[in-house]
Amino acid sequence: MSGPAPSDLLAAQGFAVLDPAALAAVADQPPAAIDALRPSWAALPPDDYLRDGGAYRFRRHASLVQDVAAGTLAAVPHRAHWQPTSYNALHGGIERWFAPVADETAALPAWHALIAGLGRLFARAAGVERWFIEAHQFRIDTARGIGRPTPEGAHRDGVDYVAVVLVERSGVRGGETRVFDAAGPHGIRFTMTEPWSALLLDDARVIHETTPLQSGDGLGFRDTLVLTFRRGGFQDAVSAP
Repeated sequence: MSGPAPSDLLAAQGFAVLDPAALAAVADQPPAAIDALRPSWAALPPDDYLRDGGAYRFRRHASLVQDVAAGTLAAVPHRAHWQPTSYNALHGGIERWFAPVADETAALPAWHALIAGLGRLFARAAGVERWFIEAHQFRIDTARGIGRPTPEGAHRDGVDYVAVVLVERSGVRGGETRVFDAAGPHGIRFTMTEPWSALLLDDARVIHETTPLQSGDGLGFRDTLVLTFRRGGFQDAVSAP
């Protein structure tokens, strides 16, 4: 991996972009092993919690705990995804019980390797040895019109770090990624187009969004894996202040 280490880029600017080769190196997996995850995005059920009336998002969810020092990563019993309204004004404040990540997906070697590798990277950046991780498989499609990857708009997630991994993009226009300094006007805009490229974010320092998708050639879609890493515990309604 040439150039500054991703953990150094995170410390310097609050974000880092990985190409597929760099992501494979972080996971310590061959690209073909990582690509074995891709077919599971074709079987995501609808997200029934969209409050904008849309039917464009499909989703599965898992929660895991990583002990970086011990080298362990373990799934926890299926739980609701919850965010406070201060971070997600559109969908915050409610428990959202998404369908769990399929057992056969979680059993693939690349699933754990990718999550654990990113956890180690973030641990180097933050000096944290235990992560509470949520994994979200997303498909945004344009079968019924506009698809919105971030219907809540520019936001933070209320965690320590976020990884947005592009799995596949087909037949769509738009979907520009925007990352802005949370404390000022500076930012970058770019479009993720290469499968298994990734955007890493320091959630305390930057806000992010992805612009809507339009069909470019019939039925279009954009598949992503979004991973959030949080110290101290999961976000949930019980422990919220």
